[in-house]
Amino acid sequence: MDQPPVLATDRLLLRPYTLADASAVQRLCGDYAVSATTLLPYPYPDGLAEIWIASLREGAERGDAAAFAVTLARGGALIGGARLRIETAHARGELGFWIAKSCWGRGYATEAVRAVIEYGFRVLGLHRIHAMHFSRNPASGRVMEKCGMMHEAHLREHARKWGVFEDVEVWGILRDDWRERCAPPEIRRSPEH
Repeated sequence: MDQPPVLATDRLLLRPYTLADASAVQRLCGDYAVSATTLLPYPYPDGLAEIWIASLREGAERGDAAAFAVTLARGGALIGGARLRIETAHARGELGFWIAKSCWGRGYATEAVRAVIEYGFRVLGLHRIHAMHFSRNPASGRVMEKCGMMHEAHLREHARKWGVFEDVEVWGILRDDWRERCAPPEIRRSPEH
C-alpha cells in the first residue's frame, strides 16, 4: 500500500506525517495531559518522533498501517494524529488517535475519527474497526460513540500505565453497521460497498 491520501473534513486536513512534523509531535505528545490519557511516554524522548514517523512509512509500505497527521485546514497547524493498525488477514483495523490538549472539547477528534473510519471502510475495504481507551478517560469513549462505534467490552486491568494497571473500554464498528448508521447517503445507496 502506498502512503495514505490527504483526507479533508470541514475543518481539518488529515495527511501523511513527514519528518518535518517530528518537533511538533514531540511537543504535543510530550504534554503530560495527553500522555496521561494514552500509552504515549512521558517525558517524550528526543528522537522518538523521528523513529515513529519512519515506522509509520514502513507500515504503510507493508500495508499494515494508515497514519494521518491531523492538521487544521486553515493554516495547517498539526493538532493531533490518527492511525489504523491493519490486520489484512482479518480485514480489520485498530484505531488510535490523540489530540493536543489545547484543542480538546472542540470536536476535532470526532471529525478526524469519522474521516479515518470512512477511509478504512471505503478505501481499505476493512470489515471491522475497533479501538480502546482507558476507562478513566470517558471523553475518548464519547468520540467513539459519536462516530457510530458500539461499546463491546470492559477489560479489567488490561494495560499498565506508569506502573498502574488500567481498566480499558473496547469499542467496535462493522462496515455494514457504518453503512446503515454513519455513511454519507450516496454510500448507503451504492451496491458495491
